[in-house]
Amino acid sequence: MILGIGTDLANIDRIAGVLERHGDRFRNRVFTDTEQHKAERRRDVAGTYAKRWAAKEACSKALGTGLRMGIAWKDMAVSNLATGQPVMEVTGWAKDRLDAMTPAGHEAIIHVTLTDDHPWAQAFVVIEARPIPGR
Repeated sequence: MILGIGTDLANIDRIAGVLERHGDRFRNRVFTDTEQHKAERRRDVAGTYAKRWAAKEACSKALGTGLRMGIAWKDMAVSNLATGQPVMEVTGWAKDRLDAMTPAGHEAIIHVTLTDDHPWAQAFVVIEARPIPGR
């Protein structure tokens, strides 16, 4: 069953401007070390950050909260599998919220997809509850 859906569109040029103006202060407030290492190794640094920004916004919407109610930017983190597929991990208050919205006997799966076409970066998040086998 679907527990939540969220999407977000971010302007890459806007994120580039924020990175230029606020640098590490912005990076360290919003992105995990893993996200920063991934972005800084890419040719399109701002585009990589913009996609992750959009993913965090989309995830917060799928959780039904937006960025309020105690959720922190770093409570949501995007990494990639060896295949390149993006995955979302939640911790802190975001994890607490996910656990609260997941029905008993189910596990929550967060699906995330990212795309960009300059100047836009987009993310789409679907939170699914799957029955736990044997329960």
